[in-house]
Amino acid sequence: MSERPSVLLSAFADEAANRKTVLEQMVALAALGLKYYTPRFLDVRGDGHVQHVVDLDDAGLDALLQLHEEFGVSVTSIGSRIGKVKLLDVDDGSHNKFVPFEQYLETEVRRTIHVAKRLGTRLVRGFSFYHPRGEDPKQHLPLACEQIGRIADACAEEGLVYGVEIEPNLVGETGPLLAEIARTVDRPNVVLIYDGGNVAAQNKNALQCLEEYRAMRPWIGWLHIKDYQIDPDLQWEGAVDEERLKNFVPANVGDAGHERILLDLREHLPELTERIQKLGAPGFFLEVEPHLKGGGQFGGFSGPDGLGVAVRALCRVLEYVDIDYALRDFDDIRAARGF
Repeated sequence: MSERPSVLLSAFADEAANRKTVLEQMVALAALGLKYYTPRFLDVRGDGHVQHVVDLDDAGLDALLQLHEEFGVSVTSIGSRIGKVKLLDVDDGSHNKFVPFEQYLETEVRRTIHVAKRLGTRLVRGFSFYHPRGEDPKQHLPLACEQIGRIADACAEEGLVYGVEIEPNLVGETGPLLAEIARTVDRPNVVLIYDGGNVAAQNKNALQCLEEYRAMRPWIGWLHIKDYQIDPDLQWEGAVDEERLKNFVPANVGDAGHERILLDLREHLPELTERIQKLGAPGFFLEVEPHLKGGGQFGGFSGPDGLGVAVRALCRVLEYVDIDYALRDFDDIRAARGF
């Protein structure tokens, strides 16, 4: 009998932390049996000062690394904000900010790269820029691809991978658009990140979500796991109000159709895993980012209970589709004790 394909499980641990303290996040990860996480919003010292991981100074990063060692945790990727700014300096009625690209490259991008290297990950999560609201994102593909290519080149200089996440309201808001970005950018260190909740939140059903995933599949580097129940009262007008999204649910409940997606993924896991490992990652990640108690433009919250519900829901789907995964067990505890 052949071995079942396997994935690595990870989470955005800030979703579990009521006060965003690193101690809360590490305890939640350890209790759930997770060995990997993506840092985003953190209170490193427990003094109420919450920062994005990219804004931590080197002393803060050192303190974070000490807690990683204490709790046996490693970093999956940097949950960066790269690409969540306006592509053009146009007043489109949104509150998104514009930063001149050369300045952006030397500040946000370079700092993110520095943090990734300090925290020992090869993966950087990013986005594809906000096009002017109300305009066709296709007409902005050339500029978005040029800028993503330059970000990818900066990452490649330091041995890092740039993962572009599917997200409403951005140039890469659909699977076909992200596939076109990947084809055009054409860098070996550019991969795509599928997130079913971000697709279903655009009022798309399970079959539509599956087609968007399949469009991205040749370039997929890892998956974010969140789900969404379509709001029947929402009149779709082509854009998502990210602050009004309230219908996030576990992966075995919503309209994104994770069973179908993971069944398809199972058949392609060997080659997808081999490719991301060649780029320096330890394996193919499924990363829980559930937003069960609310989500917004730059993050979400599930609580320690919600993150637990989301992880267990994902495990049930993985068992159903016959994909293997590993949580901490007694052998890990024995190893930590030096047995």
